[in-house]
Amino acid sequence: MIGIICAMAVEVKGLKSLMENKQDVKYSNMTFTRGTLGKSEIVAVECGVGKVNAAMCAQVMIDKFSPDAIINSGVAGALSDEVTLCDMVVGTEVLEHDMNISALGDPVGQITFPDENRTYFPCDTDIVEKLYSICEKSGGSNVFKGRIASGDIFVSRRSKREIINRRFDALACEMEGGAIGHVCFRNNVPFCVFRTISDDLTNNKGMDFKEFCGVASEKSINVISEFIRSL
Repeated sequence: MIGIICAMAVEVKGLKSLMENKQDVKYSNMTFTRGTLGKSEIVAVECGVGKVNAAMCAQVMIDKFSPDAIINSGVAGALSDEVTLCDMVVGTEVLEHDMNISALGDPVGQITFPDENRTYFPCDTDIVEKLYSICEKSGGSNVFKGRIASGDIFVSRRSKREIINRRFDALACEMEGGAIGHVCFRNNVPFCVFRTISDDLTNNKGMDFKEFCGVASEKSINVISEFIRSL
């Protein structure tokens, strides 16, 4: 079984429209839709915006459905001039750019666990390569592999985006993937974060995000559905 976690309803709705044998079940006031797509069994859910929502959703999905892998898809803002509107970024690693206890001497972004300190959570290399290949074949957009940064803030200022880029060498920022990767890594569940750019360093205001969000979401749905059908 493959788990798909999306922040927005538009993506889950698009995936659900492609699924067969659908069954809804609610946990923690989130609706998980279980069904089939192609030959694969999947479960898809809208987690809501932000890291806590995303982390809670990932843990519930792992506990209740035991997925073989989890993919977080959605939209993101560009952190580099290389990446522009409707380009696609397949995460190789994810991080939480707003994790900051530097006042105590730790690097910004570092998370302290009982058994280790860690800043980056690696995405599953097999999933990364398969998603990247599908994105390349889809055409019409540039495709990148690289780090994706998450935080509980919609980063609209170009200067702030450039700081995140320089600090972590990340290509895109959003609000959920790092938390999902965090939970999957600690539960030994393979994962990947895949994003379509809805706002670049030029078009990075709330209205631009809303304008391009629908187009970017459609591209993400097409890639995820093709990935699942290929399994």
